[in-house]
Amino acid sequence: MQKFFSNKKLIALMIALLVSIGLVAGSIYASNNRNTPPFIQRIANDVVGIGGRLVALPGDFARNGLDDVHSLMDTFQENQHLKQQLDSLAQTKVQVQTLKRENKQLKQQLKLNGTLTDYSQISAAVILRTPSDWRNMVVINQGSAAGVKKGMPVMAGSGLVGRIVEVNRTSSKVEMLSTANKSSDRVAAAVETSEDKEVNGIITGYDEKSGDLVLGELNSEHAIKKGDKVVTSGLGGMTPKGLLIGEVTSVKKDDYGLANTVYLSPAANLNDVTVVTVISRTIKGD
Repeated sequence: MQKFFSNKKLIALMIALLVSIGLVAGSIYASNNRNTPPFIQRIANDVVGIGGRLVALPGDFARNGLDDVHSLMDTFQENQHLKQQLDSLAQTKVQVQTLKRENKQLKQQLKLNGTLTDYSQISAAVILRTPSDWRNMVVINQGSAAGVKKGMPVMAGSGLVGRIVEVNRTSSKVEMLSTANKSSDRVAAAVETSEDKEVNGIITGYDEKSGDLVLGELNSEHAIKKGDKVVTSGLGGMTPKGLLIGEVTSVKKDDYGLANTVYLSPAANLNDVTVVTVISRTIKGD
């Protein structure tokens, strides 16, 4: 019985569609016939317009439905991608915690008080940065009262931005990596190559046009490629090992094909520094 009523509905729909097509065809004929009175032509034109919309309605509905389905699929795929990223981040955090525990156990076995990578953090805010000296210096609202000392590295976000050069009780001056001061105490850095090798060097300058830092005085023949990470080497001073500085953008080679100057994009935005972290190295340097 239910199948019978379904067939009746389908037959009624087909009849309605045929009648609509017939009305539209007749209206088109009437509107194009010069002998048809103007009043009849206007009615025919109206019927053509209404009939055209009725005929186009299922197609528009189907097209809009397909667009909605496409948008839904895009949203679903984006959601799945975000979930994968969250899962990856959660796994990374677990691995970091595991490595920290293993590191602590190994130090206890070796009776070490600290390693080159150990440090604590002091949060601070930038309270002064003059436009005329933006490349060279910023002033932060933490000083000796908070444990800040001269020579400590300073980070903003995930990247190194500079080093403490002057300390007062409640404020300190930070010399930026982008400084034009040629006599500044340069940062010892290391390139982590794709071959799991480290190439040590020194941050020697800043290219104001490209916004890249310049790494020179390289001590190895290992290949350095675009995309390699550059971190602090922890060799001497108060800077721990492993603080992210930037990523290699290009390599300039000498006449013998050896890399002698590396350009890297800073991990931190050196133009927009408002909140910083002062790094206090646990194990003392030279």
